[in-house]
Amino acid sequence: MNIKVIVHEEGDGRLWAEVPSLPGCYTQGDTMEELHQNLRDVIQLFLTLDVDPAALDPDAKVLEFAV
Repeated sequence: MNIKVIVHEEGDGRLWAEVPSLPGCYTQGDTMEELHQNLRDVIQLFLTLDVDPAALDPDAKVLEFAV
C-alpha cells in the first residue's frame, strides 16, 4: 500500500508529518529514519481502527508512501 504524506521541518530540525488521506493521522521524529518508522506505526494503527469511510478525504487519491 502506498500513502501520500506531507513532511514538515521545524526550526530546530525536528520533523513531523501528516497523512492527508487519513484525517487526524500525524507523527514526528528527530531524524528522517525515525519519522519513517513512526509513520509506518501510526498508519498501521490508524488503518486498524474502525473508521467511517465517509470521514476520509474524498480527494486523496494519490498514494505514494510504502507501508
